[in-house]
Amino acid sequence: MIKTLKFAAALPRRRPAASSAVWVLAQQALVRGMVAVKFLVVGRLLGPEALGVAGVALLAVAIAEALSDTGLPQALIQGQRAPAPAELGAVWSALACRGALVALLLLGLAPLLEAQFHLAGALPLLQLAAALPLLRGVASPAYYVVTRERNFRRVAVLESVVAVADCAISVGCALGGAGAYSVVIGLLVAETLKSALTWATMRPRPPLQLRWTGIGHFLGFSRWIWAASVVNLLLNQFDKVMVGKLLGPAQLGAYQMSSKLAQMLLADAGIAMSQYLFPTFAARHRQQDGAAARLLRRLLGLGALALVLAVAALNLAAAPLFLLLLGPGWLEAVPLFRVFTLNMAIGALIALLVAYLRAIGEPRVATHASVLQVGVLLVCVPPATHWWGATGIAWSMTVGLASAMAWMLANALRSK
Repeated sequence: MIKTLKFAAALPRRRPAASSAVWVLAQQALVRGMVAVKFLVVGRLLGPEALGVAGVALLAVAIAEALSDTGLPQALIQGQRAPAPAELGAVWSALACRGALVALLLLGLAPLLEAQFHLAGALPLLQLAAALPLLRGVASPAYYVVTRERNFRRVAVLESVVAVADCAISVGCALGGAGAYSVVIGLLVAETLKSALTWATMRPRPPLQLRWTGIGHFLGFSRWIWAASVVNLLLNQFDKVMVGKLLGPAQLGAYQMSSKLAQMLLADAGIAMSQYLFPTFAARHRQQDGAAARLLRRLLGLGALALVLAVAALNLAAAPLFLLLLGPGWLEAVPLFRVFTLNMAIGALIALLVAYLRAIGEPRVATHASVLQVGVLLVCVPPATHWWGATGIAWSMTVGLASAMAWMLANALRSK
């Protein structure tokens, strides 16, 4: 035994390189684990209706941010050369002003949202959530430079600290009786901490002055990111708006929880890999030797096989899983969860395709796919909602996602 311990102690202990995918996987495991703990504990404590109220506040933030997405962060990562300090200053000016304008817009719209989604007494919560875009906007754009340089270790440490803070504050507030406010308060603390850490730990720091010139060359790429964000707004939030408006906060809470749980178990794997793969695909594409396309084909094959097995297992275990994690009050969400497992599996593959298409300078293909998906939803959602309610909306999302994936896959496999 002693000899074994001595041998183990003599082995070299090398930390993975900063650009290793190990850091991305470790980050996502911790971050998604904290998100899972947060939503499962808060959901069990509060129930579907309170979670639905918090969901409306976050839905409003997501809509406003998608409509105003500049695409500048992605353009910084994808660009052929590293940004100069003056360019970073202009990017920070654009992002900070965007965050402030979105926050003011949400403050002004809060009374309308309260009335439209039948959220009597939730006006202060909606107003509190309006601060989120501002806190995100003032973060240092050095974060995107670090990502461009593939320093995943630094990003992983920052994101992990923020996720732990979000989870701890949210769960603590829920246990303390803060109700739906607990979700928003946790996010506010987390975003404040993240913005502070980007300035304290990441370089280069942009000059803190309003500057509007020097980023025109980013606009050709970023306009497609903005267009994709607007279209994805319809895709990602349209169903939630329909459920919340037509069926009320309790149904919205069940819809969001089943979607969130399926996302954490399936789609987050693709999202995690896309964080690593976007700069990795971009670096390989710059070599002009076909390495990026070969990597995509391998990942799609392995990913599709793993996701088929995961969807089958989760469908079989759906009811016991909800009973164990959330309690009997959530069992009515099980049929929705079964549909969302298929949706999120398709979404995981789409995340890989989007990362590849953006990395090779073809973001318009992803935007075209999103437009196709919108068209499918416009045809499918009205009759599906009439006949099957929330479950019909979920199945409509399945058809739309499959159509978008087929379009992107055809274009990606044709690329060289």
